[in-house]
Amino acid sequence: MDDHVRLIRLGASPSDVGKDVRAALTTWGVGDSVLGGFALLGVQPPDSPRAVEAVVVLPRGVVVIVGVDLPDPAVRLEAPLSGKWKIDGWPLNRPDGEVSPAAEAMEAALAVGARIHAMRAEPLPVTTVVAVGPYVGHVDQPTADLNRGVRVLHPKPTSLLAAVRELATGDRPCSVEHAARLLAVLSPSGGPPSTRDLLAEGFADRIAVDLSSAETMLLPKVTARGSSATTAVKGTVARLPKAVPYLAAGLVCLLAVIGIVVASNSGGTPQTAPAVTSESMPTTVVVDGANFTPRGTGRDADCAGHAFGDVQAWLAAHSCTALHRAQYETSVGDRHIAVAVAEVALVDVPSAQELHAVAATAGSGGVTTLLEDGKEWPGGPRSFDRSAFASSVKGTQVRLAQAVWTGGDSSATDADLVAAAERALRLPTGQ
Repeated sequence: MDDHVRLIRLGASPSDVGKDVRAALTTWGVGDSVLGGFALLGVQPPDSPRAVEAVVVLPRGVVVIVGVDLPDPAVRLEAPLSGKWKIDGWPLNRPDGEVSPAAEAMEAALAVGARIHAMRAEPLPVTTVVAVGPYVGHVDQPTADLNRGVRVLHPKPTSLLAAVRELATGDRPCSVEHAARLLAVLSPSGGPPSTRDLLAEGFADRIAVDLSSAETMLLPKVTARGSSATTAVKGTVARLPKAVPYLAAGLVCLLAVIGIVVASNSGGTPQTAPAVTSESMPTTVVVDGANFTPRGTGRDADCAGHAFGDVQAWLAAHSCTALHRAQYETSVGDRHIAVAVAEVALVDVPSAQELHAVAATAGSGGVTTLLEDGKEWPGGPRSFDRSAFASSVKGTQVRLAQAVWTGGDSSATDADLVAAAERALRLPTGQ
């Protein structure tokens, strides 16, 4: 791996502090400070309202760097994600009326995260650095904001490097293929780096990623079998590079056998299961700085069959092209929240608006959750009773979201649950 992050200049710096950001990125890589990856400078991510200082695409994460120019140097900056910033105790007033300059940064990060999900790429954590200048001696951030993957700092080389290394901690490295696709989407004006350059910057080839996943799945199955079994497994892993085609074929056969065994042991009388198709999802989705962990997805053709109340009656009388559902878990402080989101696709815009008007009416019913179809998860709620509710309509799609505490009583008017439900409207449903 190269000992620096490669810089790709796409546009001018949108802020004065951007010069410090670029200077810091240029100095990375001294000694053992090895990160790899590519920094797209002056890029405007797709669907983002503005250009950012940089999008740093690393093998184990993506960091969006946004610059914020302060009116004067500051000894101490209080910089919450929500709430007014203070410079040396004085409130920061902006001409555009924004309370927190971090709001724009979160929009850009969300746009990048949505693009990664749309590509069906390996799940990469998308985090944010808000670079402030001309100078800030110390920044105070709430612990909750730090836990959401947001850092506000003056971009000294050491400070920025430490923040990025702390944030880019994905479980698996991004593959060369998906890294090239992501870089091409983020910088459409130029071609992506070569495979050789991507490998040199630490991105993994597909075979290495697949084998890493296979080892993680298979090794625990032979533990506690004695030293001979452990040795056999180690020997097999050592020969993997030469036996990839055979292992791939064997894995397919093994999965087929497992499927037959499961089917034969499932009982005598066949049962009709709901027509739910699971879909792949990223490990974490970030909305407004809050982390949402997927807890199941489903796709159905029968919309009315998965609805209740007035919503069910409306769907039974109108055409619906698809129903996508997903459920997630998030947290506020030390409490966990379960959210369920449903997306109903209609044939035309007037139908979508009509359904939304029905669903938004209190007591009119809604769409059943995957939890009610049996998709539970450890630590999840028993039901979505007394949930906070939110809805939206965009084009031919209607979205309905619910949020409850995983433990304890919930209320439809709970401020934290209402906020979670509103964020859930922007979560992917797996389609």
